[in-house]
Amino acid sequence: MIGHGFTDGFCDRARHSEDDKGHHTMLSCRDFEKAEELVYRSMSPTPCYNWPLLAAELGADVWMKHENHTPTGAFKVRGGLVYANRHKARFPEGGGLISATRGNHGLSLAFAARVEGMRATIVVPHGNSPEKNEATKAFGATVVEEGDDFDLAVSHAKAVAAQDGLHMVPSFHEDLVAGVGTYAYEMLQQNRDLDTIYVPIGKGSGICGMIAARDALNLKTKIVGVTSDRADGYARSFEAGCLLEADRSDTFADGMAVRCPDPDALAVVCKGAERVVRVDDETIANAIRLIFRATHNMAEGAGAASLAALMSEKAKMAGKKVGVVLSGHNIDTAWVAQLMAGQTPTV
Repeated sequence: MIGHGFTDGFCDRARHSEDDKGHHTMLSCRDFEKAEELVYRSMSPTPCYNWPLLAAELGADVWMKHENHTPTGAFKVRGGLVYANRHKARFPEGGGLISATRGNHGLSLAFAARVEGMRATIVVPHGNSPEKNEATKAFGATVVEEGDDFDLAVSHAKAVAAQDGLHMVPSFHEDLVAGVGTYAYEMLQQNRDLDTIYVPIGKGSGICGMIAARDALNLKTKIVGVTSDRADGYARSFEAGCLLEADRSDTFADGMAVRCPDPDALAVVCKGAERVVRVDDETIANAIRLIFRATHNMAEGAGAASLAALMSEKAKMAGKKVGVVLSGHNIDTAWVAQLMAGQTPTV
């Protein structure tokens, strides 16, 4: 466990400051609507359905936001579209984009770069999902494998960016939050009376977008962050009041396999989230099977994490109107076979 400053009550101050909400949460309804104008050039709003079999299983009124129904199969494409468009407008003669990913962030930039006529290089750690890698290449990006985990892949991408004159796209940025937050803006406009929404946390853009949309719409919905118990940096940091890394990131929910939180995202989460909970791989596996049985949608590990958290807090949520985010469906075929056979994939 490694501390990174902020030991003077960083998260506590972030929760209670009246005049400093953090610039990432200050997005207005107009900001989201401007982002929607860019997003909807390439995709339609995604559905948010109330599935009776989920309600019967969990004893709550469950509304699932289907971010698996996007051109890349995950919510991240929204942020990529907004970021790439605005970057090109700022630097029309600039070089290509480069970033690091476990999958969906890279897919989003590959798709968005193709839309904007830009080059994209995506760095993934060794052992990354072969099917996500192939999908990224299919959108026209160059895929480079380097590093044993996500955080080491980031270091390599930064070095290549400096060497080759490429623009390093971060995993967390206000344009990404505005873009991905359009999923939350859609969901909350449709369901303004949700008691609680569970949101998976990777590097943090998804939950920050949800918090920003909730605040822009002036709603009372409680937002609960979800981490893997094997990559629980955000949960540790939220609880401790300082930025802490996770000790490991060996979860098959690769969209959440991040050891170190982003400081800016963490400040938003500490101020705007109700709590951050951990889920284990076995519960995530059960959630994937339940999603398939109840809705016949496939979810990747991170995409099922919010439902897994609701399953683990079933008694607390009984009878309430609850939202969950199926953030993506990009899971390799071999793991699907294991899951449908009742097994939990290991990494």
